[in-house]
Amino acid sequence: MHPRSLTPRFLAASILLLATLAQGCTALRWSAPDEHRQPTPNVILLIADGLGAPGLTMARNYHVGANGRLAIDQLPVHGWCTTHAVREDDPARPDYVTDSAASATAIATGRKTSNRRLATEPQTDAAIPTILEQARDAGLRTGLVSTASLADATPAAFAAHVNYRWCYDPAMMAGCPTFTKMSGGLGSIVEQLVDARPDVLLGGGMVSFRQRIAAGPDAGRRVVEAARAAGYRVVDSADELGGLEPGAPVLGLFADGNLAPAWKPSLASFPPGEAERCEPGNRPPRQPSFTAMLEAALRHLEPARADRAPGFFLMAEAAMIDKQAHVADACGQIGDTVEFDEGVALARAFAERHPGTLLIVVGDHDHTPQIVDPAYAEYSPGITTTLTTFDGSPMTIAYATSFFGLRQQHTASQRPLAALGPAAERLGGLVDHADLYHLMREHLGLARPAAGGDEALQP
Repeated sequence: MHPRSLTPRFLAASILLLATLAQGCTALRWSAPDEHRQPTPNVILLIADGLGAPGLTMARNYHVGANGRLAIDQLPVHGWCTTHAVREDDPARPDYVTDSAASATAIATGRKTSNRRLATEPQTDAAIPTILEQARDAGLRTGLVSTASLADATPAAFAAHVNYRWCYDPAMMAGCPTFTKMSGGLGSIVEQLVDARPDVLLGGGMVSFRQRIAAGPDAGRRVVEAARAAGYRVVDSADELGGLEPGAPVLGLFADGNLAPAWKPSLASFPPGEAERCEPGNRPPRQPSFTAMLEAALRHLEPARADRAPGFFLMAEAAMIDKQAHVADACGQIGDTVEFDEGVALARAFAERHPGTLLIVVGDHDHTPQIVDPAYAEYSPGITTTLTTFDGSPMTIAYATSFFGLRQQHTASQRPLAALGPAAERLGGLVDHADLYHLMREHLGLARPAAGGDEALQP
């Protein structure tokens, strides 16, 4: 077109068109994802209570075979985690065999304490700030999941402070007299769990939540009633949990105490018995699986708009691995380890959809079982179970840390550790339980608490 043919009307229309296109490009530019924006930081901490290298090997051999690989095995970063408690009479000296209370305290606070304590200092009873409390105070969402009672040691260590781990509820405070609300203390574990106000609380322990509060603003109410008054939606079945839409905080109580193991028991004996296979289907239908509770927790904590919402901290524990090891139940241990591994696969898929998510998988302490040669099972000093594995071979498991018929005990060794996500590479090698706290705190952008703590894990 010759320049002289550009009439004023054509020029005006052209200018209007160019302006419209410019506005459209500007709008498009603002609505496109910002490649420089940091992903929302989340932490998913999965704890397998009592799972050590022997227990992990048992589950692998039985479920997928010696040459198979579990979901845990396929995470990109693997390492080892040391753990120990400290002595109550001399906190400068280690107590090598830790219980779940002291080990969970180290992970939750970055500090060592003595066995049976929850997030409190030896001798002084001083409360130690936990990562869940710090995340909540920073505006992040938080959650606790367990297949045990929510008052049990591992979940309790992240949101309660008592000198004795069995001070579950207002009726069980004989071991924690200065912590009762009547004495001006923080109250029992379940009272503190409600007061800590995590966005998600899923597990067992209805018996403890039915106890009445003795003092304070909620005096006379049952703990579960105080939770409802604080805004919690209370559910008690797998169906209710599955149909619950994200929104207000949720408290799921699916058993009076601990949830049932996933698989039917196979108790060790002496003399050795015949090889057998494990049988699933032990948990009542009303009780959700570990994986179902984890999925529900992630659904409630997941931000609707990842570019605007804060991140979250979630601890989920497979507790029955430990409890079935205590009673020499190999099938119970393996079944809950397999279920835990399914949860690892679910958490990995979530983390890969949300690049800011740090996933950590770890056991809290080691336990009794050892895989031994079936040909020498009759010479074992303890009791044994022989299972026919995925490979069709016999696997004999020995339990020998107590007299026949008595409770098997924890043992002391470094823990298997696996991870995925930002800074996960710092967990390759040998670290300590307390280091996990520091890495999680740094990833979530939380300030170091005034109470101090051990030095952070170095990059």
